[in-house]
Amino acid sequence: MSNETTPRNHKDLEVWKQAMDLVDEIYGFTRHFPVEELYALVSQMRRAAVSVPSNIAEGAARGGKREFIQFLSIALGSLSELETQVLIAQRQGYLEDAGVVLVQIESVRRLLLGLIRHLK
Repeated sequence: MSNETTPRNHKDLEVWKQAMDLVDEIYGFTRHFPVEELYALVSQMRRAAVSVPSNIAEGAARGGKREFIQFLSIALGSLSELETQVLIAQRQGYLEDAGVVLVQIESVRRLLLGLIRHLK
């Protein structure tokens, strides 16, 4: 794997676009969570969701493939954290059906893994 500089605009990446849509979805449904979860689960879910496109963007702005892959891996970790939090929210009765967001999470995961494989 080379560590060449390759210019990338994160806003052109499908994975970044879908991750941004996921952020919108998370913000939308966490607005309806109980107020006692505002500084707990709501805050954690929003932070994890925001971390995904943020790390994609930061990695794309870096000069080398190795750094980009590292930031994509961090985004993947945040995505798994978010998935767990969505499942917790569903188990606590804050979400009747997490299906839509879980499908979005899986789509972003597939794109991240594909981009990592492509870069390697």
